[in-house]
Amino acid sequence: MEAVEVMKKSDVFSHLSEEDIVEVSKMCRYEEFETGTIIFKQDTASTDMYIVEDGLVSIMLELGPTDRRQIQAISDFGSFSWTAVVPPYHHVSTAKAIERTKVLAFDGRQLRDLINTNPRLCAEVMAGIAFVIAQKLRISFSQLMGVTYQD
Repeated sequence: MEAVEVMKKSDVFSHLSEEDIVEVSKMCRYEEFETGTIIFKQDTASTDMYIVEDGLVSIMLELGPTDRRQIQAISDFGSFSWTAVVPPYHHVSTAKAIERTKVLAFDGRQLRDLINTNPRLCAEVMAGIAFVIAQKLRISFSQLMGVTYQD
């Protein structure tokens, strides 16, 4: 699938115009992770934001040296590692490929630098990221309360 088509279906970029999606797509690259690959670890520098094209990623909290708890699963067209564009640019969780996963990777610095070259587009991208963060917060609240959120 073309990067633009993946972005159109993603939770972060689906609200952008075709022209804006094409512009931001110039900042991405494809990556693949084999089953079991740790994509990043909690409390490390966050440099890239990802959109899953195909596959499954587990987002886990590390509660101790051997204690990890899955808090979310990200699949087709979902995003993760938004911390690459939100200060302080450190991962708040660990991500692991549950199955072979193909992603679009976006350099967080390039996305942040849009503020200098295209402030309007940067604001649109950040609005998409804020939307994703709000969704994840709602899911987290539901998990804390022991209920599943439904529309």
